[in-house]
Amino acid sequence: MYFPVAGIEVSPWLPPAVAFGISLFTSMGGVSGAFLLLPFQVSVLGFDSPAVSATNQVFNILATPGGIYRYLREGRMLWPLAWVLLAGTLPGVALGALMRIAWLPDPRDFKLLVASVLLYIALRLGCDLIAPTRGPVRAAPAPVGSVEILEGERSRFRFRYGGESYSASRHGLFVLALAVGVVGGAYGIGGGAIIAPFLVSVFALPVHAVAGAALLATLVTSVAGVAFYHLIAPFYPEMSIAPDWGLGLLFGLGGVAGMYCGARLQRHIPARLLKLLLVLCLLVPALRYLQEFLAG
Repeated sequence: MYFPVAGIEVSPWLPPAVAFGISLFTSMGGVSGAFLLLPFQVSVLGFDSPAVSATNQVFNILATPGGIYRYLREGRMLWPLAWVLLAGTLPGVALGALMRIAWLPDPRDFKLLVASVLLYIALRLGCDLIAPTRGPVRAAPAPVGSVEILEGERSRFRFRYGGESYSASRHGLFVLALAVGVVGGAYGIGGGAIIAPFLVSVFALPVHAVAGAALLATLVTSVAGVAFYHLIAPFYPEMSIAPDWGLGLLFGLGGVAGMYCGARLQRHIPARLLKLLLVLCLLVPALRYLQEFLAG
């Protein structure tokens, strides 16, 4: 099957099969899997024009609603967190798209920055897994039950999950979301791969409770990203910027099933195992980007 925008020919069963396998595991940690699909498209399929970023976001638009629906049904959508993340990612994705097209047509230098950020988060989570904890140990909440929103302050929100109470700074989360939106807009990733580990390791929030909000932010960021790439495409006629809808649709079909199954399985898997999963998922693109930068 030939995809004209991507300029590639591939069997129609391959994109949905790959997307299902990736989404099944990454969605359990609040990650859509688009960050792993990007190197697959570039290195395996040979799709390396700027349009690959927008195509990746088409995958997110189609794949994430199934997982989000499960979190909503189970009462695990942390709305105060979701609104803060959305407020930051929306302006960030516009800035990121402009950087990708106007300032970074060659993504080599920017990939080094992305690799550095992902490696830092992976190492931080890895240290949490292998290093002995100092001070009193706080038991991880059981991966069951719904999120209960508590009365908070203007600058912080509070919630209870698994018998434990948590709080986080709205301002800090907004800055994080803005930065993640820039990265997501530039590379066609919704940002869940960056947001979720930061929420767990830096803000000390339970992974089972924040996964739904991270996935929702990924969806909205991707919708805004695709729209913005379409808006700026006429200003760069010499470049292929608009998404390949056919390829994105096939990826999305596999992602829908993978996301839904992943959301069902997530609450039955220990938080420690999910942290390890996030570390592995972060290392794959980080090492790939670093290798490409060093190879020149």
